[in-house]
Amino acid sequence: MRSTTRKRLLSGAGRVLASVAALALASAAPAQRPERPSYQTGLFFVGGRYVGEGAARTMVGQMYVQAFEPDRPTRPHPIVLIHGTGQTGNNFLATADGRPGWAHDFAARGYRVYVVDQVGRGRSGTSSAAYGNYAAPALPFVQLILGVPEAGLWPQVKLHTQWPGTMQPGDPAFDQFMASQVEFVADAARTEEINLPANIALLERIGPAIVLTHSQSGVFGWKLGNDRPDLVKALVAVEPNGPPFHDVAFHGGREWFRHSDAMARASGITRLPLSFEPAAAEPTRPVLQGRGDGPGLIPCWLQPEPARRLPKLAGIPTVIVTGEASFRATYDHCTSRFLAQAGVPNTHLRLEAAGIRGNGHMMMMEKNSSEVAGAIADWIEAKLR
Repeated sequence: MRSTTRKRLLSGAGRVLASVAALALASAAPAQRPERPSYQTGLFFVGGRYVGEGAARTMVGQMYVQAFEPDRPTRPHPIVLIHGTGQTGNNFLATADGRPGWAHDFAARGYRVYVVDQVGRGRSGTSSAAYGNYAAPALPFVQLILGVPEAGLWPQVKLHTQWPGTMQPGDPAFDQFMASQVEFVADAARTEEINLPANIALLERIGPAIVLTHSQSGVFGWKLGNDRPDLVKALVAVEPNGPPFHDVAFHGGREWFRHSDAMARASGITRLPLSFEPAAAEPTRPVLQGRGDGPGLIPCWLQPEPARRLPKLAGIPTVIVTGEASFRATYDHCTSRFLAQAGVPNTHLRLEAAGIRGNGHMMMMEKNSSEVAGAIADWIEAKLR
């Protein structure tokens, strides 16, 4: 018999679709396989509201959620996986070369797993009328986020070894990844606004959860922790949107990067306001470090001292996960420093320091994806004993 909670979570359109054993995807002989949880998959929607009148009435703001429910969960808190720009939840379901993705890795460890498509994107539904103009991921953008070593746009990119292919059109894994790209809401601040209510609705439905964000959605995690710390048990920011305050452009060569002139994130790590203490009538005017913390590291924009605090985030266990060869390897340390300066303890997990080498930005789809998921799970389980 299923529990009342599972009936509720996987009801309606999300009633059980399949029952799978996590180790059915493993390569070891059956006699060598330790017993692991089996899990059900299903789907449901959260958020959403009706707009319009009469026959023109429609729904906006809804968010698609795919659920992985172990028959016997062994972890006390579920984990929510939120994708980045131009992507959908497919990033966490399987890799571009056909291996099981992080959703399966975490479910096999006994977690209840919830994978979303951002509001206004993918299976959540698109609507320029409701959400504004859309943009499409072009080939140069896709190759940038993957990290093509030959381009040499940042120093660490030459270390990239884990993508399962050439990162060029015609390569089977690259073509699969390129085919998965979707249009996204062009206005980044609007994207934050429309996703916040749906993400809160999901956490209210499933209970306090570990929130794992990737790339663009990093801003969602900081805002969720700020607004509803009661619903966020831990924040796992996999190469979160950044660095603080100003974006960075890469162009290789001797002067290989440049900070944008325009302010990208007025709250440092988000575009939406955070609950700084003391409060201030005007946004922070950040100060740029004189130089980076080391070779290949970009100088950080930080708060002037004395820095204002972020007390609502301070009590949430937080980790920033960075691949050795990613463009984010050049500046994720700035996000870690910003949080520490604001009184938010955090771990900066550089994968190479954990012996996991050669990863780019899309580490959940690379050859050692399960090893990366294992390192993240080890951190979670150490913090939430």
